[in-house]
Amino acid sequence: MSEQTDSTAHQTPRTVMVLGGKTGLLGQSLCAALTKTDWTALPVGREDVDLFDTDQLAAFLDRHEPDVICNTVAYTQVDLAEDEPDLAMRVNKLLPVKLGRLAKQRGIQLVHYSTDFVFDGQGCEPYRPDDAVNPLCIYGKTKLAGENALRELALDRLSIVRTAWLFGPGRTNFVSKILTLASQRASLNVVHDQVGSPTYTPDLAEYSVELLKTGENGIFHLVNGGCASWCELAASAVQAMGLQCDVHPITSDQYPQKARRPAYSVLNTESFTALTGVKPRPWLHGLREYVFRHVC
Repeated sequence: MSEQTDSTAHQTPRTVMVLGGKTGLLGQSLCAALTKTDWTALPVGREDVDLFDTDQLAAFLDRHEPDVICNTVAYTQVDLAEDEPDLAMRVNKLLPVKLGRLAKQRGIQLVHYSTDFVFDGQGCEPYRPDDAVNPLCIYGKTKLAGENALRELALDRLSIVRTAWLFGPGRTNFVSKILTLASQRASLNVVHDQVGSPTYTPDLAEYSVELLKTGENGIFHLVNGGCASWCELAASAVQAMGLQCDVHPITSDQYPQKARRPAYSVLNTESFTALTGVKPRPWLHGLREYVFRHVC
């Protein structure tokens, strides 16, 4: 009897609702990864439901009865957030809280994506999920506020996934912008004193599916292996594309931006690997696949 009960408790979820799944950079890749499994991906866009209308969102959930909600929706305009803190907070904190309450009432698992920008970048070793947080900018502060508010709800089934520096098919991103500029110019200047974890969204999506299979709760770091500066990422993309453009390193002071960014925000994925047995592949492999499969 106990074995049967345990088996029932760990049945594979059948329907995963992906908020941002129709047009989002991560959401599209996540839906694509889910279609390779026996789960049903339900991509949700702005035209489907007003995420900020509680009654409408509740009715939408009741109609589709998902087993899991993956929230890939976020306010990610890092510099603009300094001028729009209320809007950033609405999307990055208030929406997750709304989702969390509705999910808790219905026994739905919630997977919420967060960011490396919750760290201040003063460290020199890859950040672990339980390391101290101290965001430097409004974007990071609102994302951390979303994390904390969700944890305070004490959901039975909650995973917070921190990731970083996303690039991939389906939407404009840092790499695609660099390749466009490199095709038009003889040289580019790119910041070299900010180091992080470049992450290919199809890889992130596959790692997310592996995490879902475990049914585990908590905070996880999911990124590709290795680290790079923005300049190294840009130069590698230009090289992979075979463009004749020189990429020159500059300091953050030479490229002033309104929001403060962590100098070092590499994420440690060892706890994810220990849980799943999956070791994220190097970001350079993902970059080359992106360039050859989706850009060339």
